[in-house]
Amino acid sequence: MVFEFKFPDVGEGITEGEIVKWLIKEGDKVREDQVIGEIETDKAIVQIPSPKAGTILRIHIKEGGIVKVGETLVTIGETGEKVEVKKEEKPKSVGVMGVLEEAKEDIEIPVKKENKVEKVEGVLATPAIRNLAKSLNVNLADIKGSGPGGRITKEDVENATKRSNQEVTKNEVSGIKVTKKYDMFGYVERIQLKGIRKATAKLMDESHIKAAHVMHSDLIDITHLFEIREKEKVRASKKNIKLTYLPFIIKAVINSLKEHPYLNATLDDTNNEIVLKKYFNIGVAVDTEDGLLVPVIKVADSKKILDLAKEIEELANKARNRTIDLMDLRGGTFTITNVGSIGGLYFVPIINYPEAAILGLGRIHDAALVINGKVEIRKVLPISISFDHRILDGAEAARFANKIKELLEDPDEFIVE
Repeated sequence: MVFEFKFPDVGEGITEGEIVKWLIKEGDKVREDQVIGEIETDKAIVQIPSPKAGTILRIHIKEGGIVKVGETLVTIGETGEKVEVKKEEKPKSVGVMGVLEEAKEDIEIPVKKENKVEKVEGVLATPAIRNLAKSLNVNLADIKGSGPGGRITKEDVENATKRSNQEVTKNEVSGIKVTKKYDMFGYVERIQLKGIRKATAKLMDESHIKAAHVMHSDLIDITHLFEIREKEKVRASKKNIKLTYLPFIIKAVINSLKEHPYLNATLDDTNNEIVLKKYFNIGVAVDTEDGLLVPVIKVADSKKILDLAKEIEELANKARNRTIDLMDLRGGTFTITNVGSIGGLYFVPIINYPEAAILGLGRIHDAALVINGKVEIRKVLPISISFDHRILDGAEAARFANKIKELLEDPDEFIVE
């Protein structure tokens, strides 16, 4: 019996995916739970297991194609069975709205078939104006004259030409979308907004619209932390663990959140309530080739420095390989993002909505500070905290930053075990 395997609704706001690779072809026999392909959502690249045994009668979406939730991925049945083609189904290559790239050379595409101008009856225009319109391929019947009695003027014809030329990037011709490789200033390249980048754009829009962003910044002297980390990273390396500053910063953040819980919160708009989270799941932004992902370290307050370091590395690798589990991207209460490894001191991070705040880390560098009346060269860390002003005020954000600063400048309590 013919079975249509449809792209399931996996939740998490996922509505579509891109077919990365098919591991089968039409006519192949498959076992139940056999991996038949890979699909990329805005969260991860996941394997597609066959829901039943049988023969692949038809692959509905080609590699690189986009499939929506509820659309058929493949049809599975018995060898020799026929696949019924529904009338509303159209081959992907001849869809009503296809995408046609222009050739390298410039080609002229008429906007309307009736643009060829013959003598137009009932139009008030002088012979000179008619000749001008014909030379510019403008249909006088489409122009509303601005002259006396509705007479078409030279300016009317020239304005009609300008409006036509303003359609620089796209034209609709016989139901086909024509995408130009250039604009009025030169050649361009178009990259489809999809996957992680599309999801990030949607989330950033939501954060920008819904949260009232304010930023607080400070500079932290981490000279002593630098010394501790230099010593402890040798011990960590013997356990094949890469010890960065981030586990120490996470510990300092959690202790600060416990004293300032409004930064570990969300706003319930429906009930007009601030929801203070009593657990500490720390998101760590990871830069991948496809865009930014934020794996979440669950119950981070219960983990030691080396445990945090190991989990950070594991989650980051999974995120970059796009093998991360969706649950590892859920449940965050506070996010840390770091551009310091790339460069830059201060920046304004956008809140990972619906969280209340986000901590941005700048580049650790040497700076001259006055210590006990003397100028010394110290290791300093710039930080930026963006917070939702609907949930907390600037004074609370400043106190939170001060606590982080106090802990990182005197980190002896962060004993590595």
